[in-house]
Amino acid sequence: MYDIVRDSGFGRLARFVTGGRVFQYAEERPGFELPESYYNESMQRMTDAAKDAANGKKPAPQGQLGDEKPPSRRSLSSSSDQKDSDLDLSSGSDFPTPKEEENAIQRADTTRDLERAQTAPDLEKTVSRPIAPTRTRDGYILVDWYTTDDPENPKNWGAGKKAIVVLQIYLYTLAVYMGSAIYTPSINGVVSAFGVSTTVALLGLSLYVLGYGTGPLLWSPLSEIPVIGRNPPYLFTFGIFVILCVPTALVDNIGGLLVLRFLQGFFGSPCLATGGASLGDVTDLLYLSYFLTGWAGFATAGPALGPVISGFSVPAENWRWSLWEIIWLAGPVFLSMFFLLPETSANNILLRRAKRIRKLTGNPIYKSQSELDQQGLTAKSVTYEALVRPWILNALDPAILFTTVYVMIVYGVRIVSCHHLERTLADIRI
Repeated sequence: MYDIVRDSGFGRLARFVTGGRVFQYAEERPGFELPESYYNESMQRMTDAAKDAANGKKPAPQGQLGDEKPPSRRSLSSSSDQKDSDLDLSSGSDFPTPKEEENAIQRADTTRDLERAQTAPDLEKTVSRPIAPTRTRDGYILVDWYTTDDPENPKNWGAGKKAIVVLQIYLYTLAVYMGSAIYTPSINGVVSAFGVSTTVALLGLSLYVLGYGTGPLLWSPLSEIPVIGRNPPYLFTFGIFVILCVPTALVDNIGGLLVLRFLQGFFGSPCLATGGASLGDVTDLLYLSYFLTGWAGFATAGPALGPVISGFSVPAENWRWSLWEIIWLAGPVFLSMFFLLPETSANNILLRRAKRIRKLTGNPIYKSQSELDQQGLTAKSVTYEALVRPWILNALDPAILFTTVYVMIVYGVRIVSCHHLERTLADIRI
């Protein structure tokens, strides 16, 4: 439980306020020593630099790695010798590195190949073995997991810790999706309260869906930036979502209601785009489909349960009750996430580990691969990938365009059916 709270939003906030004096990591505690292989790599680099200086050679540039494309399947075997010359692996371990595991999974052609590639690392984890760091051509030492069963690796977390993460993502998704159709029993009340047509009142549902449809264009790319990670976008946006529930339930004009409903959907959207990524961070690829099925089940149940929950309270009380019920679920879920949702992005975890090692050793050569990857990242490139590339893919690939249009129509029909089904059955008494 200590590491869960330490890696949660509350733990990171407490570390920031106290300057890292609470919820310390292993690298920050007295007596911690880096694995010997890290010192060997560091000494080797300094020795190489001294030899280059003695021979009058210029030192390797301290910049980012060159733009290299991943090898194709045909070139994997022929490029292995070149790879060994580019990267200096110390200790020559006899088990696959995380990168090799990823390549093996990507090369799997059949279900049997996938199972074999996925179960091989699990067998290796039964015995703790050190993972030797990699030294790049630029002289950096890439910080990785210390051992095959490193407890900081989300894939190695215990079943209880993974269950806490999965359950919170499920409830987070349920709360946001439920917030859409839970409004439908209030439509008649909105029409009476503000003197507008049913079409205008329906915008409270439509704009909410529009908000969580467009929000991922902004929030999803942020979670893929290693220095940010998954949790900050979750907590920042969901916190605003919970706060917006209060003025939405109290607003006294139709314009304000519609704007607030759109903002609710917009700030509640990250779970809809990156919730599956969080599940993928902590589960093995072989079993990920089961967890994604559960996630889709909670997402599907949200719009279906919303009118059921508010359908009894709105007629008994008033139309605002459906809006208050959103915060009754979202508020506790947010508090749970703030205190008990640890960071799951491996890139972010290793980036922060590299920073702690640099602070511990005073040596700037320790870097994570994600740090090197994000050195060329700009706001322009992030914006292009998030806002422009999806439209290019739809325009150039008919299969993607067909899928986009099909899903849009099906989802639109489903949301509308939740509204009309509720209105059709509202007057039926058993």
